[in-house]
Amino acid sequence: MNRKIILAACLWLMAIAASPSPRRGLEGSAHTVVNVGKTGYQIPVTATFELKNNSSRRLVIDRVKTDCGCTQAEFPRKAIAAGEKYTVSMTYDARMLGHFSKQAAVYYAGQTQPVYLTMEGVVLAELKDYSRTHPYAFGEMLADQDNVEFDDVNKGERHQTVINIVNNGEKAMTPNVLHLPPYLSADVQPDTLLPGRAGQVTLTLNSQEIHDFGLTQTTVYLASQLGQKVSDNIELPVSVVLLPSTIGFEGANKQYAPSLRLSADSLTLGMVNGRKRKSGIITLTNTGRLPLTISSLQMFTRGLKVTLDNRELQPQQSAKLKIAIDDRHLLLKARQRPRVLMITNDPDHAKVVIRVGIKNSL
Repeated sequence: MNRKIILAACLWLMAIAASPSPRRGLEGSAHTVVNVGKTGYQIPVTATFELKNNSSRRLVIDRVKTDCGCTQAEFPRKAIAAGEKYTVSMTYDARMLGHFSKQAAVYYAGQTQPVYLTMEGVVLAELKDYSRTHPYAFGEMLADQDNVEFDDVNKGERHQTVINIVNNGEKAMTPNVLHLPPYLSADVQPDTLLPGRAGQVTLTLNSQEIHDFGLTQTTVYLASQLGQKVSDNIELPVSVVLLPSTIGFEGANKQYAPSLRLSADSLTLGMVNGRKRKSGIITLTNTGRLPLTISSLQMFTRGLKVTLDNRELQPQQSAKLKIAIDDRHLLLKARQRPRVLMITNDPDHAKVVIRVGIKNSL
């Protein structure tokens, strides 16, 4: 089955009319290169060169000579009028693995110097479509995750997550993770990733190195080569939610514990029922017997603004949590879902996450 990749390369052929003889045509030579990217073993690939006769007379192609029998060329058999565009195509049979560079010489009637065309690319042992299994791009590396969350972590625990990656480029990679904080380590297997090959990045969290309860966030960079310059297109956000201890409210003491009740556990902002809704309010009520303390109030993504009018609620006391859109553009750029995190001393709700849906644009 032919796999055609139509890539255009404009080649402007300059003519010098030294005499009225029709045998005098183009002088000098031209050379253009098209990279067709990746193809699978024994899956022919085609490069199409878009050319133009920029001379003042007709051109006739005598022949096109390729540099091996593995490449076939197609070209116009009729005369090409002055100013007319035309195409020459090269098809490589892809019967050898690895990078290839195939050349064709285009000979015009009355010309001694041919025009050279080159197609380049790489043949892989197996050509797969990773767009579904690895939908996130980090440069030429594809991954199955674009952010990492270590959720419900207790102090002293070690957690791991595995990111599956694939080399979607044409050269070998040496994947690595840059800018790791002290509480994270990374292991990449294999060390070298050939084109079309898959691997894994294992991130390990040592929670003993995190000192604050609640949400801790950082950004690491999933690089394809050692020494690669960090940029937005290879950043990988990492979040950790470290839970406080609730040992004091175990057993019989639990009946005296504070108890949080929410009027809602989610909000939808944006265009709601045809109206612009930039903010919303959730009511927090302490239905327990001891004071309820909200020790941490944080956002997973930038672009939201959160205010709470009281962080320590006496029994049966309420407070209002206001969540507003502060910067829509930051929200749209965020790789993580918009959410608000609260850490409380309620043993049943030590961690509370409020989901924020952004509907349409404001």
